[in-house]
Amino acid sequence: MPQDQPEFGKTAALARLRDELAVAGYSARTAEMYLGYVEDMLDFSKKAPETITRDDVMAFLSKKSAENVKGATMALVYAALKFYFHAHLKRKIMEDIKRPKKAKKLPAVMTKDEVRAIINVASGTQNRLILGLLYSSGLRVSEIVNLKIGSLDLKEKTAAVRGGKGNKDRMVILSESWAKEFGEFVSKRKAQSEFAFCKKNCKPISVDTVQRLVRKCRKLAGIEKNITPHSFRHSFATHLLEAGENIRKIQELLGHSSLSTTQIYTMISTEELKKVKSPLDSLK
Repeated sequence: MPQDQPEFGKTAALARLRDELAVAGYSARTAEMYLGYVEDMLDFSKKAPETITRDDVMAFLSKKSAENVKGATMALVYAALKFYFHAHLKRKIMEDIKRPKKAKKLPAVMTKDEVRAIINVASGTQNRLILGLLYSSGLRVSEIVNLKIGSLDLKEKTAAVRGGKGNKDRMVILSESWAKEFGEFVSKRKAQSEFAFCKKNCKPISVDTVQRLVRKCRKLAGIEKNITPHSFRHSFATHLLEAGENIRKIQELLGHSSLSTTQIYTMISTEELKKVKSPLDSLK
């Protein structure tokens, strides 16, 4: 029927976009967000994708801004639309539209005592190992839940991360004490799973499981900071920097494409700042 045509066109357009995002190597999570924002744009404009104009895009971004959407989300909406129109449809209608600026917020970083407290209150060996790995290797929570035993070299104390953010592979370090405890843990556990961390049915744990674990342990440890699994990654990088580690090595371990992303940790590292002597002390 005629009234079904616009919806059918949108469905087909989104299906083509999904295929291109997959071929381009975008993660499933990023692809779903991009698809959602493009669908919102198509619903807003009520036009065929090939007829949407720069003014339509500006009106949509303005609407999002009026809804008090956060800067980081606005930047993601912009990236989704730019990929759709420029890379997918080959229509350069956003060339003079400026990317929304993200609010520059410093990430939450724990002290070493806070990290120790959170790990110590965890019940069960697997939970303690999860928290220990988040901190000792700087892995993202998505990388933790997908980590396979075959990617771990406990003797060399390294791990290979396959298909990290941006579909990049990299090597990360393992703590010597963690590697020893994990080896003993795996040799004794009943679940025969290829995953480093799994449920009783051998399937991998979920991101939500790790998030709930961190929230629970934060509360048990009596820490008021808004600690998330990603806070362990921030703390890993900051503490390495404070120990005098080379920032480019930290960049490689974190899997950052740009050094500028890693350099945020130079803003939150306080130990080196404490070593700076006030010029007043040198006055005679």
